[in-house]
Amino acid sequence: MSDIIQLLPDHVANQIAAGEVVQRPASVVKELIENAIDAGATSIKLLLKDAGKTLIQVIDNGKGMSQTDARLSFERHATSKIKDAQDLFNLNTKGFRGEALASIAAIAHVELKTKLENDELGTQIKIEGSKITSQEVVSTAKGTSIAVKNLFFNIPARRNFLKSDTIETRHIVDEFQRVALAHPDISFLLHHNGNEIYNLPKSNFRKRIVGIFGAKMNEKLVPIEEQTDILTITGFVAKPAFAKKKRGEQFFFVNYRFIKSSYLNHAVVNAFEGLLEAGSHPSYFLYLEVPPNTIDINIHPTKTEIKFDNEKALYAILRATVKHSLGQYNIAPLLDFDRDANLDTPYDLSKTSSASMPKITVDPTFNPFKNDPTPHEPVKSTATSSSYTSGSGATGNSNSYTANFKKDPGNWEALYTNTEIESTPSFSSHQEQLFESSQETETGKTFQIQKKYILSSIKSGVVLIHQSLAHQRVLYEEFLESITVKEASSQQLLFPVSISFSSNDIEMIYSIKSDLEGTGFVFEEFTKESVVIRGIPTSITESQITFILEQLLDDMKLEVPDTSFSHFDIMAKSFAKSLAIKTGTILSNKEQENLVNDLFSCKEPNSSPFGKPIFKTLTLQEIDTIFNK
Repeated sequence: MSDIIQLLPDHVANQIAAGEVVQRPASVVKELIENAIDAGATSIKLLLKDAGKTLIQVIDNGKGMSQTDARLSFERHATSKIKDAQDLFNLNTKGFRGEALASIAAIAHVELKTKLENDELGTQIKIEGSKITSQEVVSTAKGTSIAVKNLFFNIPARRNFLKSDTIETRHIVDEFQRVALAHPDISFLLHHNGNEIYNLPKSNFRKRIVGIFGAKMNEKLVPIEEQTDILTITGFVAKPAFAKKKRGEQFFFVNYRFIKSSYLNHAVVNAFEGLLEAGSHPSYFLYLEVPPNTIDINIHPTKTEIKFDNEKALYAILRATVKHSLGQYNIAPLLDFDRDANLDTPYDLSKTSSASMPKITVDPTFNPFKNDPTPHEPVKSTATSSSYTSGSGATGNSNSYTANFKKDPGNWEALYTNTEIESTPSFSSHQEQLFESSQETETGKTFQIQKKYILSSIKSGVVLIHQSLAHQRVLYEEFLESITVKEASSQQLLFPVSISFSSNDIEMIYSIKSDLEGTGFVFEEFTKESVVIRGIPTSITESQITFILEQLLDDMKLEVPDTSFSHFDIMAKSFAKSLAIKTGTILSNKEQENLVNDLFSCKEPNSSPFGKPIFKTLTLQEIDTIFNK
């Protein structure tokens, strides 16, 4: 049998390595920016075209490379970061494997320009699919500029797996934000298709967070700071009132490297115990510094997962630190999430004023028995059944009853025998509600169960309907028809509404501006941090605008195919989910019947826009089987 094992050519090996290192344009952005940071840059520019598919260019003012180093940087496992295996356990740089540039060059057209500070001229190298096509001396600025063009040009199958420009841009912005947050001492600039997305000057942690997520973020932040022998923690958590339904603004940085850790996330969430509604997630920006030899970051190609020597101690310190800061800044547990904050006692009331005793006045001439009827005079109550419903009962005439008893304690029977009640027998408020509900059930076709389901009678038996999912289906088809078929109707706002978003969210809203206008939104102005709206769809209210747009942005950030229909579908689903009646909403009998009728007028009444079953039918035979067992 002949030998069958052979060494792969370098360009094939590089393409295989690229499969791990370069998954999408965002992977290239991450590697190039981290190289610029390792080169000591204080200013980094990122230029993109077509979500990085056509161009990704990173320009830095770092120390640059010599001609030899520039050539070697594209060789596999060539690195300046480590010299032996022991260095892997004492890393202070972003990259160290020496395979990023080689992998990128294997699947793109790359142009590198670099120059050392003291050299008069620099070096330019052009590579196409691992092959160096030219190398020459050029005049260029100090530092390095590397342009990656036509990503996956020689692997069309990989290129076909890329998502829409909106989705790929979001992934790039995510990577950009992570690096920019970790290094506020470096200025960053991001341009996409000639538009400036971020311009972040050198600053501190707080200003960098506000620069990325908008000015409104500043009021949400609670400082975190703790220093121990094994861990130093700095950063911020957002106040519980600003918690979100989806995990979004959650950032951990260990030794200035972004990481993902469900274990540490649990520590932070645990510190918020009693402060958050069920299903809400806190936002945080936490910077952890630990000795480099106590962590192992060489366990994943993306280097976003880290193994700690002493996880339990870190967990305890992190939890205690966050909990302490929340207490220190008077973020007290909320027992009633629906309370009226206007009724709360001001925290500094004791500092500004002192409580005074109320004044009590007494009328010495008041006689409760004056003009009281005689013991034998019938007392007629004016109480009606409505007074019982309101919880007053017969207390309106209690003074008369008491007077009779006080005048003749022995004649206690007069409390009952000498009264003629002209109202119906009394019911408690709860009993009367049940009575009314049962009467409606007899005369109507529907009945609401636990403020969640609607039971409706049909010829073959009964049908149990999930009210929220049913309303989602009705709204979804209405919105979809309004967006794609009918001309949308809009209501003009008396005063334009300005809503703050991050720069990235502003860009996403602007990218679907025409689609949103098709639903009835009218935009007056877009700025870097806000959107001014002067018209909204007739189906929503002014108070719902922010919630609906935030929900839409969250839904858009999910990966969906890039088709002309997809944006309409996402918007219809998002609006339906935002505006549908929720579990716990009490519906009148008429509202129940209308919802049932609307549901079965839909084209697809069986399932919600998200594929969940809406109703379950029980035939008379199935019901009989239950009782005949």
